[in-house]
Amino acid sequence: MTDYSTDIYLKKKSLTQAREILFNTFARSASTGVETMAVTEAVGRILAEGVSALVSSPANHVAAMDGIAVKAENTFGAAETAPKTLRISTEAFFLNTGNLLPSETNAVIMIEDVHVIDDHTVEIMAPAFPWQYVRKVGEDIVATELLFPANHLITPYCVGALLSAGIMTVSVTRRPCVLIIPTGDELVACKSLFAPSDLPPGKILETNAHMLGALVAACGAEFIRHDIVEDDPEKIKQAVQKAVDSGMYQGIFLLGGSSAGARDYSKTVISELGDLLIHGVTIMPGKPFIAGSIKDIPVFGIPGYPVSAVVCFEEMIRPFLYRLQGLPAPQKETVTAVMAKKVASKLGVEEFLRVKLGAVGDRIVATPLPRGAGSVTSLADADAFVRIPADTEGMPEATPVAAERLNRRTDLDNTLVVVGSHDNTLDVIADMFGHERRGMRMASSHVGSMGGLMALKKGFCHVAGTHLFDPETRTYNITYIKKHLPGMRLKLVRLVSRRQGLIVPRGNPKNISGLEDLAKPDIRFINRQPGSGTRILLDYRLDELRINGPAIAGYDNEEYTHMAVAVAVASGAADAGLGIYAAARALGLDFVPVVTEQYELAIPEQFMGLPVVQALMTIITRPEFATRVEELGGYSTEETGRLIDIS
Repeated sequence: MTDYSTDIYLKKKSLTQAREILFNTFARSASTGVETMAVTEAVGRILAEGVSALVSSPANHVAAMDGIAVKAENTFGAAETAPKTLRISTEAFFLNTGNLLPSETNAVIMIEDVHVIDDHTVEIMAPAFPWQYVRKVGEDIVATELLFPANHLITPYCVGALLSAGIMTVSVTRRPCVLIIPTGDELVACKSLFAPSDLPPGKILETNAHMLGALVAACGAEFIRHDIVEDDPEKIKQAVQKAVDSGMYQGIFLLGGSSAGARDYSKTVISELGDLLIHGVTIMPGKPFIAGSIKDIPVFGIPGYPVSAVVCFEEMIRPFLYRLQGLPAPQKETVTAVMAKKVASKLGVEEFLRVKLGAVGDRIVATPLPRGAGSVTSLADADAFVRIPADTEGMPEATPVAAERLNRRTDLDNTLVVVGSHDNTLDVIADMFGHERRGMRMASSHVGSMGGLMALKKGFCHVAGTHLFDPETRTYNITYIKKHLPGMRLKLVRLVSRRQGLIVPRGNPKNISGLEDLAKPDIRFINRQPGSGTRILLDYRLDELRINGPAIAGYDNEEYTHMAVAVAVASGAADAGLGIYAAARALGLDFVPVVTEQYELAIPEQFMGLPVVQALMTIITRPEFATRVEELGGYSTEETGRLIDIS
């Protein structure tokens, strides 16, 4: 019988408590050592000790301008009405910027103010004052003065100052080095695969070590990836013990095995070899985080879910690595945004919500992304984190929030925000934005056709993707827009006609021929969410066939995109799902046609002049767009770009 610990997460720490424990425990014990290196190679390193100048800069009095060097006293009295003449090589000396001043001079007159009379004489019409246009000895650096103190970060500008002061080498703090040990029987190293199709059933690629290694390097630290260690507590213990005994590392990461399952051994290994400091933190994702000390070396148990791993790193390990280098962690840029929709959250847990950002009108809108701890794509797509405090149960729609930017380079004013129904052609548009519209990008969120129209109404997006069928008029979208967005002046842009039907496994093993077969008890269905155009179409057709939708097996199982429906069918979780032909074709599935429908983009008239919207219109009317869309299968672009005014 599996034995689970009885104290699972009973002593969870808040994020603040976890940081205090970590920083206080290793405040003095962690040392990275010192090394000497050439100044020219030291950018980004931290000075281990203060550096003083060996020589002054400039080392002599030098000219700050092209002109003539003079003794200022010899020029007194010169004026336009009473010019003075000076003898070349005895009273006036031609020189260029940076040249050494002759010992008997103390000023420079710019060449523009010098009138050359002949080879022996020059004339000036204004006096010079002592040290005019002269860089005096030590003007920038004086020998023996402190240039930079200990723990100073060496920048490219520091290199120039150090070399000018005669410093060729510096003592710097060694970069912290961590060992990353991935654990798990289910893991397969990326390098061992010839192709993804070689992945055995039940196995997954080990990616966290690579991702965390890149994050470590971004903090100015170094890392070494250990080979994958199987789920054997003795083998994990041996790997950790060997790392500790080597004295090479200022931190050890145990990836996976930090939770509370029967094969999660990080807690046991750390407890047996040293002291367990933290087991569980009140954050989401990231709750199973572990920290311990083995011979004064910090050992971290990091959750296996990618987003959990990243949150744990960013919130606890990242600031710790900077502290090891004597530096504060760089502050994250924050922007004030409003939530595009209501978000519920667990009381007592601080949640890190991934969002996309875009400037719509005079405000920045934060659109939530999928929240699963294993959704690494939501992390890659995210522009920012929004923290939901532990003492709240979520955030209402339109709540102002502080969004912590993950990518400072993103220009929110050049982001096209698209909300609404999912379609594979949006991916084509997003890719063409990236290739052809440098500095612009498209951020899309899939909430269904009605969700898109409501987002337009509330000012949360520029464009809504929609395909809402009205059975009375036998038209798409116009009736719904006039009903739900009365008085709003819009352009309805025809994007594509597309084939919608039942996505079924290859070979159609259950011989599904139409929607009427969904009523059979052995057919498992995967549905779309309420408010989506596909769901509205389904319910209308089921009503025509006099089929009770909720009685269909799987009617309450919902997905938000056509590709998610296709994946559910491909994985065997469902026997059929209503979706577009392109999604079925992409995964090699069969397709039973039901209807050809219009997929359109609703755009408020006030946004039509925006550069990002103009870029969208240019892209969808290009021949390349039509070619790429039709290659997906199940689409027609005959009317792509057609505009319909709605007011």
